[in-house]
Amino acid sequence: MKTNQSKIVDCTIRDGGLVNNWDFSVEFVQQLYAGLNEAGVDYMEIGYKNSPKLLKGAEGAGPWRFLDDDFLRKVIPQKGHTKLSALVDIGRVDENDILPRSESMIDLIRVACYSKDVDKALQLVQTFHDLGYETTINIMALSNVMENELLEAFELINESVVDVVYIVDSYGSLDHNDMKYLVDKFKTHLPNKRLGVHTHNNLQLAFSNTLVAAENGVELLDASCYGMGRAAGNCPTELLVTHLKNTNYKLRPVLDVVERLMIPLREKEEWGYIIPYMITGTLDEHPRSAMALRSSEDKDKSVDFYDKLTTPEVTFGEK
Repeated sequence: MKTNQSKIVDCTIRDGGLVNNWDFSVEFVQQLYAGLNEAGVDYMEIGYKNSPKLLKGAEGAGPWRFLDDDFLRKVIPQKGHTKLSALVDIGRVDENDILPRSESMIDLIRVACYSKDVDKALQLVQTFHDLGYETTINIMALSNVMENELLEAFELINESVVDVVYIVDSYGSLDHNDMKYLVDKFKTHLPNKRLGVHTHNNLQLAFSNTLVAAENGVELLDASCYGMGRAAGNCPTELLVTHLKNTNYKLRPVLDVVERLMIPLREKEEWGYIIPYMITGTLDEHPRSAMALRSSEDKDKSVDFYDKLTTPEVTFGEK
């Protein structure tokens, strides 16, 4: 297996924050960074670089929801091997809030968008590129994108300065055949771009889909410790660290992080392979309805949930 070009992007704080409203203590993040750095993980996505004034409910969220560079300098006064990454959403970031990379703790800024907004995303990418950052564009919900729309997006991306283009399995609905198909398509249409992959574990395929992508030349592999991420979660960092060939990752520091930080957190917060998330994954739907179910009294009534999702004339308002 030729995976020696692989680089792991650990998204525990950013994607995991969708589970607990970014309520991680500074000590938690410091210990996680130290563990990932010791393990040789390439990037840690430490949160979102969105602007609080453009976000609803910003005051209730933890500081990782809109990273401030002065705050980050206090959290991680000394960076090691592991670079820092942040994600931005279109329309939620004020470009004036972004420092040049030479003055920032962040190395990589990733722009998430839907296919219809690729042009807007690439404008942001250009801004971040000009400020000296590494950049990616992450096209979400690929399983629901029409072919012609994707080809138009590829044309724009080809002409852009973006470093890495992400294949994102937003609904956790793809299998290994879908992943190989998408990687081949992205490689064909974006021959000069590096690729990344972000998987979800609705069908317990996040790890295998990530491996398929890696075997086919995808370079940046998203993961999170103990799989922590919204709903069904992500590919577990510890699995990639121990399984990727021709790499120098160390498993023990990640196991230490999982034991000390993630296991206690999992007792308070829910994520991972759970039947309602499997149902939305297999139906290729956003997990929001399953998330609502899991926070209701009927959280384990999966048959009723499945029937509602698969019966066209029934709405969720009906009893």
